[in-house]
Formats: sequence, C-alpha cells, structure tokens
Amino acid sequence: MPEDSFQQECDRVSNIVDRALFERLRWERNEGPMLARLVMLIRGALDERPEFELVEEGATRDLKRFVLKIHGNRVIAVRVHIEDGRAVLQSETLERSRYGLSGAAPVSTEFAAVDEVWMAGALQEQFRRIQAPAV
Repeated sequence: MPEDSFQQECDRVSNIVDRALFERLRWERNEGPMLARLVMLIRGALDERPEFELVEEGATRDLKRFVLKIHGNRVIAVRVHIEDGRAVLQSETLERSRYGLSGAAPVSTEFAAVDEVWMAGALQEQFRRIQAPAV
C-alpha cells in the first residue's frame, strides 16, 4: 500500500473517531505551518523599513490580521490566510485611519509559489491601493 493511501486511511479513521480533534491536528500539520510561513515572510518583507510596523490585531487561528502603521499612523489592515492550498493576502481599511483603499481584491497564489519575491510583490500591490486622506 503506497504511503499516501496509508496516510489517507489514517486520516479517515481519525476523523471517524473524533472529528474535532482530527480537524485540529490536521490544521496543525498542514495549514498551521503554512500560515506561520506567511507571517514570517510578511514580517521579513518589512524588516529593513523601520518606519513600517505590523501590529497583530484581530487574528484568529485560521487568519492573521495586522494593522500596518507607518510613522506611527494607522494606515490599513493586512490579512493573510490559506484557502484551498492557496496563500491569500488582502488589505482592508481601518476605522481609525485617515487612509482609504482603491479596491480590495486579494492577491493569491498556490502556496508552493510563495517566497520572499511573491510576498514583496503582493504587499506592493496592496500598498499601491492606499489613498491619501482627503484634505
């Protein structure tokens, strides 16, 4: 019996015995490390920019959400999560921010394609959407 089919059968039986525990363990084995990598990459992309600060706010197990502060100003929120094996990065406006966004389409790719270059490009696309406050 090939290893993959053995693992699939183990998953099937584990799910039968305790669905909630199986799902938690499956997430920790699969999506958890993927999400941790996304967080590492998003933080790494801004390491050399001390005026940019990411503050985790409103995160859950399945989704990491950061408030992007630039020069101490709350600008936008940046969310990352895994959806059907794809890395998804999306920005959103903040209630206590003077800055808006032109559009809110997420950037996504197969997780295997995620690296430093992809993350920098995804963030750049989100940053392009930031609009200056109305004067």
